[in-house]
Amino acid sequence: GPIALYQEGTLAMVGIGSRFLAIMTLSLVLFGTASFLTTIRSLRSLGLSPILTDMMVLFYRYLFELGDRLHTMQSAMGLRGFKRTRLTPRALQTFASVAGTLLVQSHEQSERIYQAMRLRGYGQKTVLYQIQPWYLKDAVGLGLVLSLAGTFMVAEFWLSSGGL
Repeated sequence: GPIALYQEGTLAMVGIGSRFLAIMTLSLVLFGTASFLTTIRSLRSLGLSPILTDMMVLFYRYLFELGDRLHTMQSAMGLRGFKRTRLTPRALQTFASVAGTLLVQSHEQSERIYQAMRLRGYGQKTVLYQIQPWYLKDAVGLGLVLSLAGTFMVAEFWLSSGGL
């Protein structure tokens, strides 16, 4: 036929598909069963940077406020006679104006929030407890990643040699 299928390609496709399915299943179970703050605390305890976890929490918090602001702007547009029936150049210009306004307002709000956090002491270096040596955490993480990679290599070798 017009498509040539090879055994190596099919095995690679099965391997990639199964990894994708495993990652998606794990992600759905992880994020579906635990609260957002529990997930963030777990990521921080696994060694994710405190700056990244703080950014994730703030993004999650202000995403809802941005949605509320968008809803308010859409209501105001509707009260002023704007109808979303077709994508005309005028409607696209209005959507671009709304997006620009939201972008500028969210940037100004983030600046105000950052200044308020700095005034309250965010980012100051205070050590409340002794941190474990960095190489111990890295060695454990490296060992877990290498064992997972070895497991995948053995599984691929077993599947390619006709283990099924």
